[in-house]
Amino acid sequence: MTTSSEMQKLVVVTGASTGMGASTARELARRGFHVLAGVRRDRDADAVRSAGIEPVILDITEPEHVKAVAARVAADPRTLHALVNNAGVQVNAPVEALPMAEWRRVFEVNLFGHIAVTQALLPALLRSRGRVINISSIGGKYAMATYGAYAGAKFALEAVSDSLRREVAPLGVQVVVVEPGGVRTEIAARGIATANDLAARMTPEQDERYGGLIRANNRLMASGTASGLTADAAARVIARAVTARRPRTRYTAGRDAALIMSLGRLLSDRTVDRILAANLRRHHPKKAMA
Repeated sequence: MTTSSEMQKLVVVTGASTGMGASTARELARRGFHVLAGVRRDRDADAVRSAGIEPVILDITEPEHVKAVAARVAADPRTLHALVNNAGVQVNAPVEALPMAEWRRVFEVNLFGHIAVTQALLPALLRSRGRVINISSIGGKYAMATYGAYAGAKFALEAVSDSLRREVAPLGVQVVVVEPGGVRTEIAARGIATANDLAARMTPEQDERYGGLIRANNRLMASGTASGLTADAAARVIARAVTARRPRTRYTAGRDAALIMSLGRLLSDRTVDRILAANLRRHHPKKAMA
């Protein structure tokens, strides 16, 4: 339920052009917040702009963009209630075959950019005793084959979130992690396209080793996305983390995320390996009959 005080509060949502970010911006605006929605292009700004949603150009890897958002918040008489670190890219490739430039790009967007925005807005959050919501993934706890870079950055985001929470909790700022499973957004389709592009650049030897794995993983990713949570449903979980009087330190989003997290706590690494491998085998291309 929206209170009169929430009508006077700001929330910054990064990666708000499409998917969970756009849905989260709409959900929070519906609840009475004024949302500064980070987008990378003017055409995205036009698409997301609506009552309660003010688009701001924000590539979280660009220091000048980050400074501009911090200045915009500082100039507003309303208090900053929350920062939702949602921006991200998905890149899937075997550890051996992923170029180092791509490793660095994934970490720049999925980790270092979030840290930069958090650093810039923490003074405002400390004044308002607000909160930081970091959008992680089930990949932040369990890394499937070809998810090394993506999961590596998410694992690191989980660790940074724990450290930050313990640093700023005594100062009145809460830090919350949201861990979605499969969500029906455009990020998976973009991830599949990127995986295919990277696969095309592998050596013949790498293709022999990993080609079938990549094709199976793409099919699994498409299947998981199609059956996953809607972006609007995921946004409601994020909004709960933003608005709860005493939020939990972590929220899962989706039944698959809750199941995997529960099983992972009970089973050994080798057992989890076998379960993931068996699930992936169902998506391997069928070999042609002789």
